[in-house]
Amino acid sequence: MTIIAQLTDLHIREPQKLAYGRLDTSPYLRTCVESVLALRQRPDAVVLTGDLTDFGRPAEYAHLRALLAPLDMPVYFLPGNHDDRQNLRAAFPEHDYMQNGEFIQYAVDIGELRLVALDTVIPQQSGGELCKARLQWLQKTLEASEGQPVVIAMHHPPFRTLIGHMDKIGLQTGANELEGIVSQYKNIERIICGHLHRVIDVRFGGTIASTAPAPAHQVTLDLDDNAESTWMLEPPGFRLHAWDAQNRVLVSHLAASGKFEGPYLFHEDGVLID
Repeated sequence: MTIIAQLTDLHIREPQKLAYGRLDTSPYLRTCVESVLALRQRPDAVVLTGDLTDFGRPAEYAHLRALLAPLDMPVYFLPGNHDDRQNLRAAFPEHDYMQNGEFIQYAVDIGELRLVALDTVIPQQSGGELCKARLQWLQKTLEASEGQPVVIAMHHPPFRTLIGHMDKIGLQTGANELEGIVSQYKNIERIICGHLHRVIDVRFGGTIASTAPAPAHQVTLDLDDNAESTWMLEPPGFRLHAWDAQNRVLVSHLAASGKFEGPYLFHEDGVLID
């Protein structure tokens, strides 16, 4: 079994600085890292699907590096619209996979899985795009990954979420072209995305595209086209994507971030209850 933990939308600021003037995201990420490390089956790798920091500043990335330091498995980064590619690269120079080229795009093997990371960032803009160059790179990478189960990771989801204010800053171009490419490859098990601070699953290009919760704040669940842009402190979490080699399928779980009572056996008066 190969397990990838997906964390997203961390929005880390400098120490003691508050996001939106009221939220310290740092202790939430610290708790999330502890929750990943507390899993009985440790993930083989962690992928962070963007908005790692709030403003893309060097001091924010330095703080992020310290918060992620306890993770003892490989960590893979993707930028989001709140990130700065140059500052991200400078903060993690040992991460060779993201040091070359205009975009932070790469393909790595994690156990039996092939992680293909797509960069959707438009600098200084909230929305994203997949331009011709990025899509051509994806096509070539997928051609070279034939026979391997593939997980595509990206920040902006390529589908409408029906949360109006987020769809307005979603993937602006390239979604239809991406779906056409994805539909050609039956070995794409999942497209995992960030940006939404919520769990959303959609059928896309013959596979499943999904988003993940944030370690701290979530986007308010409001499907009104004119809903205000708001966030809530709903329960934080992350996702686990586990490759079942026996049945050759990817199984995705929602994991809660934090400490909770249990585990307890299912029994009553000493009698096991299934």
